[in-house]
Amino acid sequence: MKTINDFNFANKRALIRVDFNVPLNDAFEITDDTRIKAAIPTISKILKDGGKVVLMSHLGRPKNGNEEKYSLKHLASHLSNVFNQKVKFAQDCIGRETEELSSNLGVGEILLLENLRFYNEETQGDVVFAKSLSELGDIYVNDAFGTAHRAHASTSIVAQFFDDKCCGFVMQAELDNAQKVLAKAEKPYTAIMGGAKISDKILIIEQLLDKVDNLIIGGGMSYTFFKALGGNIGNSLCEDEKLDLAKTLIAKAKATGVNLMLPIDSVIADAFSNEANTEIAMNHAIQDGWMGLDIGPQAAQVFANAVKESKTILWNGPMGVFEMSRFEAGTRVVAEAIVEATKAGAFSLIGGGDSAAAVNKFGFGNDVSYVSTGGGALLEYMEGKELPGVVALG
Repeated sequence: MKTINDFNFANKRALIRVDFNVPLNDAFEITDDTRIKAAIPTISKILKDGGKVVLMSHLGRPKNGNEEKYSLKHLASHLSNVFNQKVKFAQDCIGRETEELSSNLGVGEILLLENLRFYNEETQGDVVFAKSLSELGDIYVNDAFGTAHRAHASTSIVAQFFDDKCCGFVMQAELDNAQKVLAKAEKPYTAIMGGAKISDKILIIEQLLDKVDNLIIGGGMSYTFFKALGGNIGNSLCEDEKLDLAKTLIAKAKATGVNLMLPIDSVIADAFSNEANTEIAMNHAIQDGWMGLDIGPQAAQVFANAVKESKTILWNGPMGVFEMSRFEAGTRVVAEAIVEATKAGAFSLIGGGDSAAAVNKFGFGNDVSYVSTGGGALLEYMEGKELPGVVALG
């Protein structure tokens, strides 16, 4: 797979698939421009070469064609400020007028296309739609790793119409950093899996059992394990249909010599609320009517100690309902341990989604090795699946 450094973009139009699916408030103002910032190096490289930039992205999940709240026009002024020039906006992502705007771009200019998902053909991977997109550029650049697991028109199908195609810096960094925990992990290697459901993480857990020394389980999914072991978990989250799977994973960890670490205690509450009454309970003995909403202080310390002794750390999923201040302590302690280990020379990959949100909430985003923006794409890549958006660049 070629990278952006393999090309000189002088006088060429780069059709770049970016991930500008950013949150907007009611006034259509961007509330978090992390994804836009991530794309700056790729766009800047092309402009520095003397190239021309055509940006395409989706925003949200529009249901009925062109919807005002999902229009990418709301991003144009912000992008103009970022790049210190007026970013041109095409009111459609395909068609004659858009092709003319692209053809007339001057060296160093930027054109932003309207939301790709205003066309159902985008998510359907329609070949004719992809061919129309391909008319807008000379070189195809995919820098949207977060959508690389989808065989959409702009992420995989369009690539077939280009002889010159490559990944951008975001895509390259995501793949390189994922490889550091998949194939090049220094021992001891600790993976931390959190979140609500085992079912969301089965495949990645099975992959990791062949690689890690410690597998830490936290968050809502841990209570399914405790119920499988015969414990009383009260009203805690549980996937009853996954109890046998939990037992199987426990047995597999034992057979492969992996230290499977479950939280010994929990912060429990009598309601799913920041104002609920709380107590600390052992995880095999949570009374009826109460639910675990965070790992307890003993679990947090045990997990933190394991993390601090590690050379490679993968974290995917919070330890509790960190969005509520009463139940953020466990996630924070684990995050602080990862920061400490990173400062001591460990490699730490924060695997997107809620983990990334937690790290950023606590202000640790710059204190870990890499924070993925990949979400589902990263999970699928780590599960061993081929990503259509990556395969298309091969």
